[in-house]
Amino acid sequence: MAESALSRDAMLAGLRDIRLPADAPGGLWADLLAALALGLMLAVLAGLVLRLMTRARPRGPIANAADGIHALPEEDQRLALLRLLKARAPDRYATLTQALYQRGGLPDIAVLRAEVRRHD
Repeated sequence: MAESALSRDAMLAGLRDIRLPADAPGGLWADLLAALALGLMLAVLAGLVLRLMTRARPRGPIANAADGIHALPEEDQRLALLRLLKARAPDRYATLTQALYQRGGLPDIAVLRAEVRRHD
């Protein structure tokens, strides 16, 4: 059994990295190009993953938001219609909300609906 055991030098030689001889075809240039290709592939993959993660989700037009407002309570409808009007027609919003912080200062809901429809 002692005859089949590896010598210390043979064992250390087997543990070393496998390297091609220096005079192998391509040599250092082949190693550099392979490393460059691997790096470029990883960069493209990372770019694709980041693009998927940071892609802006398409938002529907503001008109779709007005469809779901009717299910809300009246006060919430007023606030939602005011937000839509502010996004669509800021000048008209400013006119309607001059007395917003006074008692009874919220505009009538029918007026708000008409203004939002008018500025579609």
